[in-house]
Amino acid sequence: MPATVTDNPGRQQFEIVLDGVRVGLAAYRRSHANGIIAFIHTEVDPGHEGEGLGGQLVSFALDSAREQGLAVLPFCPFVRRYIESHPEYADLVPADQRKEFGL
Repeated sequence: MPATVTDNPGRQQFEIVLDGVRVGLAAYRRSHANGIIAFIHTEVDPGHEGEGLGGQLVSFALDSAREQGLAVLPFCPFVRRYIESHPEYADLVPADQRKEFGL
């Protein structure tokens, strides 16, 4: 069964589920007034590291931010590295803040 990713706004996190079990999350803080989503922490259960689930999770979260017209602040090192290695997402980070995040 493939992994599924959903947004859980009540917990302010995107969650990835495999075989009915949550195996990872990407926590965020969203400012609706400013149109910003700040990613603060990403984790994948140690037993599932190296399976690409973190990438699936972050890709979904960034695609969701794009669909909603949100600017992304990648405070989480995993999200920041993901954007570095997938430059098609760099435009989500405000141009005046990219240097701050090393992008």
